[in-house]
Amino acid sequence: MCLALPARVVAINEQTDMATVALGEVKKEISLALVEDVKIDDFVLIHVGYALNKVSPEEAELTLQLFAEAGLTEELQQ
Repeated sequence: MCLALPARVVAINEQTDMATVALGEVKKEISLALVEDVKIDDFVLIHVGYALNKVSPEEAELTLQLFAEAGLTEELQQ
């Protein structure tokens, strides 16, 4: 089974098309090669180091709550 999680963009390096995203206390560098027009504080759906698409803050929050309820993640503070 593959999971894609929403995470908030906290930094963008436009020269490398990479971004740093935060999911709770965890930060990770990901590629933005597959999505356009991403800005700091946007939420993106991430999978294996790539942003797949942008999602609304409401959708991100709901998705993270559902993952937590299913026991797939801990409750995460954004």
